[in-house]
Amino acid sequence: MRRLVLSILTALALFALTPDASTACTNFIATPGATADGSVMVTYTCDGEFHPHLRQIPAADHEPGALQEIKDWSGNLLGTVAYPAHTYAVVNLMNDQQVSIAETTTGGREELTNPDGLLHYWTLMRLVLQRSATAREAVQVMGQLVEEYGYRSSGESFYLGDPQEAWIVEMVGPGPGGQGAHWVALKVPDGYVCAHANLGRIDTFDRRDQENCLASKGMEKFAQQEGWYDPAVDGSFSWRKAFHPTTAQNLRYTETRVWSLYRRCAPSQEWPSAHHRGVPDAEPLPLWIKPEQKLTVADVFELMRDHYEGTDLDMTQGVDAGPYGSPYRWRPMGFEVDGQQYSWERPISTQQTGFSMVTQSRAWLPDAVGGLTWYGVDDTFFTAYVPLYCGISEVPPSFANGSLGQFSWDSAWWVFNFVSNYANLKYSHMIQDIQLVQAEIEGDFLDLQPAVELTAAHLAETDPDLMRRYLTNYSVQQAEGVTQKWRQLGEYLVTKYNDGYIKDENGRPREQGYPEAWLRAVLEQRPEQFLLPQDGQTDLEEPEDY
Repeated sequence: MRRLVLSILTALALFALTPDASTACTNFIATPGATADGSVMVTYTCDGEFHPHLRQIPAADHEPGALQEIKDWSGNLLGTVAYPAHTYAVVNLMNDQQVSIAETTTGGREELTNPDGLLHYWTLMRLVLQRSATAREAVQVMGQLVEEYGYRSSGESFYLGDPQEAWIVEMVGPGPGGQGAHWVALKVPDGYVCAHANLGRIDTFDRRDQENCLASKGMEKFAQQEGWYDPAVDGSFSWRKAFHPTTAQNLRYTETRVWSLYRRCAPSQEWPSAHHRGVPDAEPLPLWIKPEQKLTVADVFELMRDHYEGTDLDMTQGVDAGPYGSPYRWRPMGFEVDGQQYSWERPISTQQTGFSMVTQSRAWLPDAVGGLTWYGVDDTFFTAYVPLYCGISEVPPSFANGSLGQFSWDSAWWVFNFVSNYANLKYSHMIQDIQLVQAEIEGDFLDLQPAVELTAAHLAETDPDLMRRYLTNYSVQQAEGVTQKWRQLGEYLVTKYNDGYIKDENGRPREQGYPEAWLRAVLEQRPEQFLLPQDGQTDLEEPEDY
């Protein structure tokens, strides 16, 4: 019975994503020497039109021969994987050993997807967390699992963090009927940060340096057989060039986000735009960089909130942003007019984000306290991150329930979606109200964090069970409180911004009209349509009673 319950819980956890959930994600990783407090931080925006469900999988011991069922999204059994003697507890994408994982779909070469493999990337992520005590071990377990059971997805980049190290893994399939997967993993040097956004970025590597590099066997020979690598012409083997061919469009879609993260981490440096604009043979961005200042948690929150503000690509500017400077462009991104092809920019903050996270792994604290996921639903620009410690035994109900097909005030995802969608009616005005509440919520959590963790660390030594209850109650109650505050924020916005008016501090509706720059853009296109007779008799004053 216990084994059946664990299988069901695992299956439910895997349903936290949908098959198309994260085909457009952004990741950022910071090593201990790059952060202000010495933690390893991993970020993940899981982008896609889906309703996420936050899950917790308890730790468990397993009898020899116990099998873990692997099912598809329709509940059909695909196969089984052998359980280890012990599996670690998992909250969202961090386990009770402070190991966290994130991903971004890179696609790679479509012909390398293997429909006969057992493990999709989202299944692989959960299995790895249940089986790994360190990030390095997670890399090794990932390689062993795909070798034994087969890899089913297209190209992926994975980020792995623990209290000491940060690793990136890039993986592609072997093609239909092939064995295992092709992959390479690199340890991010301490003091550096790294970013990925839907494109494989590892170039050359030294597999002899096993302290910093782990890789599958035979990838160079395979790429040579397929005609993707010629040692005589290419010299050293490049993972990126062999398995991730680029176009001007996919460089713009992917590397622009990496460019924006790097220019914000090291603003005094010049970051050329030629590569992410698709200029042939332009120098690629470095795989990792050293930030000019060590990053706080709040800094990393803000890095994940980006529409290229303050650059030439600023999506809040221009006629395409509408009269109220909205940075959102509705899909499809690519479009054609008069035979010419165009594409909107793809920012880090996007309306399609299902959930996002910023994790902290900290060596100086007990695991249950040191492992922390800052979790948010919907668009990163509109979310408020709530603290979920890896030692908790329950998750907040409003983050675990709901469906894409039915609006519900009991679903945190729908509550946050309501606010962000409504804000697009008058973005430049409403975003100011939203950011005030967002800053208050996150600021309070960050201020409380040292006291909460001091208490929890003390309880870890004296009463571990009480510590677990304490952290669980704190995480659940605070998250539920945030959902309630966001409901109230939504109701406030509907009241303040109604029928085109904005209520003043006394609750009286006031006309705001449109910004002059946008009015000029309208008049350039339709100069006569709205023109009044210029006879000196016209009065723009409107009657107040109709």
